Amino acid sequence: QVRLVESGGGLVEAGDSLRLSCQASGRTFSGYIMGWFRQAPGKEREFVATIRWIDNNPSYADFVKGRFTISRDNAKNTVHLQMNSLKPEDTAVYYCAAAYGIRTMTVEEDYNYWGQGTQVTVSS
Repeated sequence: QVRLVESGGGLVEAGDSLRLSCQASGRTFSGYIMGWFRQAPGKEREFVATIRWIDNNPSYADFVKGRFTISRDNAKNTVHLQMNSLKPEDTAVYYCAAAYGIRTMTVEEDYNYWGQGTQVTVSS
């Protein structure tokens, strides 16, 4: 069992930055793909970013490329999402997710473990 706890959300203005963190516990962090998803009010949850443990290779949704950066620290069992140039449309609950494997995973159904989410609100 893997437990994930997100932190770092908040209320910011357009153009500001936030850094989300996800602390994993319960099993060896290496071996797990880590991802970030988000869900805006009235919308389905969508993929934001993911990072492989084997080579730290990241993948991003098109709408965050160049603005968001995902990183992981296997020694501390944490994964971060640095969000720059935030826009009002980035407002959502952001979820950390984990899945055991080595391939890049961008589909919600591929992930086995989820955090409780952290709210990000960007005002215009």
